[in-house]
Amino acid sequence: MSKIIAIAKKELAAYFKSPIAYIVLIVTISIFNIFFFLIIDENREASLRDVFKVMEFLFIFIIPLLTMKIFAEEKSGGTMEFLMTTPTTNTAIVLGKYLGSLMFFTLIVGMTLSYYFILELFGQPERLTVLSGYLGIWLEGAFFIAIGMMTSSWTKNQIIAAISSYVILFLLYFSVTFIKYFSGTLEFLIRYMGTSMHMENFAVGMIATVDLVYYLSGIFICIMLTRLSVENRLWR
Repeated sequence: MSKIIAIAKKELAAYFKSPIAYIVLIVTISIFNIFFFLIIDENREASLRDVFKVMEFLFIFIIPLLTMKIFAEEKSGGTMEFLMTTPTTNTAIVLGKYLGSLMFFTLIVGMTLSYYFILELFGQPERLTVLSGYLGIWLEGAFFIAIGMMTSSWTKNQIIAAISSYVILFLLYFSVTFIKYFSGTLEFLIRYMGTSMHMENFAVGMIATVDLVYYLSGIFICIMLTRLSVENRLWR
């Protein structure tokens, strides 16, 4: 466990050593702030439902930029081989890097908590609905990070890693648009695979087991595939 935490701290520190991370952080929060005030002004209701939808969509573009370097940078710099020769298991390496990236993402989400306090100041928001929405957006981000880490383990090229993440995330996000072309079991599977339906439930205050299983199983599968990629050195 100590090795996982040590790797996580190193990964988190690496974000703050990169100007890209600061740019992404500033731009992301600025965009969120703009949409928050625009949505509140338009809807005139003490709710973050539509704000969560915007956050979900923007994270599709932002998270691949944060995750593309997780393994690709190590490989291109030649430090991956050194890391794997240390007395650290592949599982610890993968979990440590994932946890470090998740901590940075949590910081981004945490900086938007001010929206709730603004709503409390000027209105009466449904606290459980807001809490549920934040849980949903955090789980979805955790899932996206797992996908980004997985694609980063496939290649030495950060651009290829980011593009691969974009392809997977866009397919998951827009899969519901293809439902009308299918029926029966295929329709159910496509609807279940799409992220928007699951996040929508959290945004309106519904915490269902099926949605929790979707995100947690997706995270688990991606982490296992990442470990397999690292163990077999698929980037060679």
